[in-house]
Amino acid sequence: MKPIESDLQAVATAKSLLLDPWDLNENHMAAALAEIFTHKVDYADLYFQYTRSESWSLEEGIVKTGSFSISQGVGVRALAGEKTAFAYSDKLSPEALMESATTVKAIARQGEGRMKVVGNGKNKAHDLYGQDDPIAAMPATEKVALLGRVETIARAKDPHVIQVMAGLGAEYDVVMVVGSDGRLAADIRPLVRLSVTVIVERNGRREMGHGGGGGRLGLNYFSDALLHEYVDKAVHEALTNLDAKDAPAGEMTVVLGSGWPGILLHEAVGHGLEGDFNRKGSSIFSDRIGERVASKGVTVIDDGTIKDRRGSLNVDDEGNPTQRNVLIEDGILRGYMQDSLNARLMKTKVTGNGRRESYAHLPMPRMTNTFMLGGEHDPQEIVSSVKKGLYAVNFGGGQVDITSGKFVFSASEAYMIENGRITYPVKGATLIGNGPDAMNRVAMIGNDLSLDSGVGTCGKEGQSVPVGVGMPTIRMDGLTVGGTA
Repeated sequence: MKPIESDLQAVATAKSLLLDPWDLNENHMAAALAEIFTHKVDYADLYFQYTRSESWSLEEGIVKTGSFSISQGVGVRALAGEKTAFAYSDKLSPEALMESATTVKAIARQGEGRMKVVGNGKNKAHDLYGQDDPIAAMPATEKVALLGRVETIARAKDPHVIQVMAGLGAEYDVVMVVGSDGRLAADIRPLVRLSVTVIVERNGRREMGHGGGGGRLGLNYFSDALLHEYVDKAVHEALTNLDAKDAPAGEMTVVLGSGWPGILLHEAVGHGLEGDFNRKGSSIFSDRIGERVASKGVTVIDDGTIKDRRGSLNVDDEGNPTQRNVLIEDGILRGYMQDSLNARLMKTKVTGNGRRESYAHLPMPRMTNTFMLGGEHDPQEIVSSVKKGLYAVNFGGGQVDITSGKFVFSASEAYMIENGRITYPVKGATLIGNGPDAMNRVAMIGNDLSLDSGVGTCGKEGQSVPVGVGMPTIRMDGLTVGGTA
C-alpha cells in the first residue's frame, strides 16, 4: 500500500498514533481486507481516527466549564452493489481489527462481483493547513485569559451589556484511510473556534447577539483585533434588536447580505445537490443535470480546497482529494456532490465529498465550503433598487425539506428597505419558500462575495461535520416573508 502522494509526514504521524502503539502494521490491514474479500464485495476500506478535543466556556466573568477528551478507533466498511456493511471498534488492536472485518464479511454475504471505484482523476492530496496541535500550542492559563479578554472587551463596548458568554474550542484530528484499491491516505486536521454571546438590556427589554469564528488554524489566530471584530458584531446585533419593530408579513422583495446568509443556500439548495438524495430520486434536483434551476448569473460552488477554511480537507473521509466542484453554472445544473458509493452507482466520478462525523459513522456525500459566486452589482445599488422590502443581514435557525425543497429561515438581524434606503430594524422575520423557486427569483447579484467567519456545522442523518458557507449580497423578488406585525 502506497500513499496517494499524501504528505508523508501526515502518514508517518498517523501511523505513530494509530498503529505503532497497538502493534498494528500494514500486514494486519491487508489481512483484514483480505478477510472481507473472501465474500463478494465491490470495495472495502478501513478508517482509522485519533481525536483530541478541548473546550472552555466563560459566563458571568468566570470559567464555568472546561473539558478534554481523547477518542480513537477504526471503522470497517464493505460495499456490495447498493448494500453497505459496516462495523467499528473503539479499541485498536490486530484482534479488534480482524473481528470488525469478520463482522463486516458476515453482513456483506451478497455481492455483485468486484468493480473498480471510479476515481476523480487526481492522486495528489492537498496541503491546505498546518499540522500543529492547537491544544498543545497554548497553556490552559492563556486560554482562560483569552476568554477573559473577550469579556473585558464586550463590557467596555456599551453600558447596556449585562451579560457575556464566551466559548473556546480546539481539536486535533488525525485520520488514515486504507482502501482495497491500494490507496493509503492520511490527514492531520486542526480546528479552532471562538464564540461570543452578549445580552443587552434597556428599559426592561433584553436582546441577544452573537459573534465568533475560527478555522483550521492555531489558537494564535484569535488576535486582539479579531476579538474586537467578533464582539462588535455581537453587540451590534443585540443593540439593533433592542430598537427593532415587529416585521411585516407578505410577499416582498428580499435582499440577503453577504457571508453567513449563505446558510440559506447551503440548506435550501446544497443538500438537494448531494449525490445520495439524487440517486434515490428524493431530491427536487433529481435527473435535472443540464436544466435551468436558477436565474442567469447564479453560479454555486462547493470547494473543499480553500486554505485554512473550516470546511476544507486535504482528503475527504474516503481518502479522495477534495476539489472545487461547480454545481450550478449561470443557472444551469452541472453536477452533484459524490462519495464513492453513490458515484459508482450513478456511473460518475467521485468529487471528494465523502464525509463522516467519526470512525463510528458511515461516510456519505456532504458539503465542504458552499457558496454563490459574486456578480456585477454594487451592494448599495441593490438596496437602492428596492422600493419596499426586507434586508436580511444575519440568520438564526431554519428548517428544510430535501424532497420538496421547502424552507423556513428566521432572520436574527434584519431591516426594512423603503424607497431605496435602509430605514429601521425589524424582529421576528422569517423567510419562507422553496430552494429552486427562490434561486429563480434572484434578480441582482452583488460583487461582494464573502465567506462566513468559520462557525458552521452541518447536520445530516444524525452526523455533524464542520462546513463553510458564503454569498454575495443578492436581491430576490417576490419571496414570502413571515412576520409578527
